[in-house]
Amino acid sequence: MFELGRELKRLFAHDRRFDAEGLSRGDPALLELLDLKLLSDEARGADVAAGRIGSKDKPVRRLEAAIAWREVARRTGDAAALRKAAAIAETAAAGFEAERRTDGWARARCEQAFCALLGAELFGDPGLDAAAEVAFREVRAAVRGGVCAPLADVGLAAIEARRRLAVADAQEARELCGAFQAPILALENQARRSTTVRPLAAEARLARADLLCGWGARLKDETLLRKAVDEAAAAAARVDAAYEPLTWARAEIAHGQALSLLGETTGEIDLIAAGAQRLADAVDHLTRDHSPLDWARTQVALAQALQSLGEAAGDERAFEQAVSCYDRASLVLKDATTLPLRGVAASARAVCLARSAELTGDLAVLDVAEAAMKMELSSKSARRDPVGWALAQLHLARLYETRLAMTGVDRGERASATLALDAALDVFGEHGLRSLSVLATDALARLSGAVVREAD
Repeated sequence: MFELGRELKRLFAHDRRFDAEGLSRGDPALLELLDLKLLSDEARGADVAAGRIGSKDKPVRRLEAAIAWREVARRTGDAAALRKAAAIAETAAAGFEAERRTDGWARARCEQAFCALLGAELFGDPGLDAAAEVAFREVRAAVRGGVCAPLADVGLAAIEARRRLAVADAQEARELCGAFQAPILALENQARRSTTVRPLAAEARLARADLLCGWGARLKDETLLRKAVDEAAAAAARVDAAYEPLTWARAEIAHGQALSLLGETTGEIDLIAAGAQRLADAVDHLTRDHSPLDWARTQVALAQALQSLGEAAGDERAFEQAVSCYDRASLVLKDATTLPLRGVAASARAVCLARSAELTGDLAVLDVAEAAMKMELSSKSARRDPVGWALAQLHLARLYETRLAMTGVDRGERASATLALDAALDVFGEHGLRSLSVLATDALARLSGAVVREAD
């Protein structure tokens, strides 16, 4: 799938004499063909081109640099690259505005908003969603057509849907997803005339598929999850894997995740297995050098699917394979301490080890899981990432509970588990996370029930 990118690398790795427009020649869609090293070179080259005294159309060069730096941040989770992208996009917008070029200003302002959306997604900062909303509303008020109007509509729909992700019911979820339909169709119509718009239209569908997965998983709603499966499949079908390999891979990942969640909800092991197979195929086609963060996310998604398969089939081998996937993901995530995905992967790995210990009766596996979970907690900040910290407490309590059940001897595990659950419950209550509050409350009830049974 990445053959074209490798060919570009072969041709240009030792020859930096290409012109100021770089390898992509101003076409952001071609950035997908570049591996991370070439992409970083492209971003730096665009910076240089924009800064040259005799450079023509500096706002355009700056916009190209901002797009390249945002793609670097998307593939690496690098906050510095994302800040640079946002700053350059702001400068480009100011340049377009001074020249009264509304379309250019709107595209640069949209780029600023996309930087904010990516920051909210990567680092879990809802304040960035608010900043993106302001930018999208400004764009929507200034333009009526072109590519920027539907892009702004997609952004506004995504922000409103994210805001309601934890509280909306199934009917409201369907209505919120309906807001994507008109701008997606507008983007797809423009994609027939311009291939550069094609990935943008596919990403809009993937944003909707991701939201449908979130609602479907929370509400255990089969209809919403089936819609997510269809949406991800439609996104993959509308791009060319040879020319948009990352967008295609992201669509395949979303498809596999949706299938696994659907199988978990309906209890159909075949669907979970189909989702895991699709994710495994995506891993085979996605290289770590090309996009480290996408590769790590795929490993985590595959691990989650294998974890669901292990729960459904009671197969300890599935849990062992899931742990291997989490370990591979950690090769990328171990240094990304600010990404919530790192904590999610570490906590889920501990749960997999706990289930493996339960199925095999091996306490040594449980020791490893506890040690890893405590190390993860020591690196977390309850102030900076309260929900991630609380999730880690919930999973540590699960490990203590598992040890109690396996050994039948309480060496302080019950008190430690209760303390961890109380702390987690406070955070879940403060953030309105009802489903997680129920999990913590149920665990406390199990521990209290165990005490009563022992007393009897």
